[in-house]
Amino acid sequence: MVLKLINATSAKPGTTVLWDGVACVVRSNDQSKTGKHGSMKCRMEVVGIFDHKKRIGVLPGSESMEVPSVEKKKAQVLSVEGEMVSVMDLENFETLSLPYDDELKGQLATEQQVEYWDVEGKRVVMRIMN
Repeated sequence: MVLKLINATSAKPGTTVLWDGVACVVRSNDQSKTGKHGSMKCRMEVVGIFDHKKRIGVLPGSESMEVPSVEKKKAQVLSVEGEMVSVMDLENFETLSLPYDDELKGQLATEQQVEYWDVEGKRVVMRIMN
């Protein structure tokens, strides 16, 4: 479910957008001025939330971009098994088996509180809560 639509010129650094169907965070948005026969162009650099791939592209300034709904939720770690972590949501006490961010490898332990993101139905553990 897409939260809203914005113009490419409105995508500031830190904004989450869908880039070719992949949820990404805008790193930079360089805008050129309008020319005699053309419209404003935006050269955007985005990084995927889940795959951490850098994507660069040029869009017309009036191009509509989709902003996905990003829900940040808290959970408690029950167990860590390879690439997956079993967590219990602290709101509705639902047990989930989720992948986790590569930066958390070796840092997750049972009974820790973590934050997981739900972006367009795809869930991943993003960080450890203090």
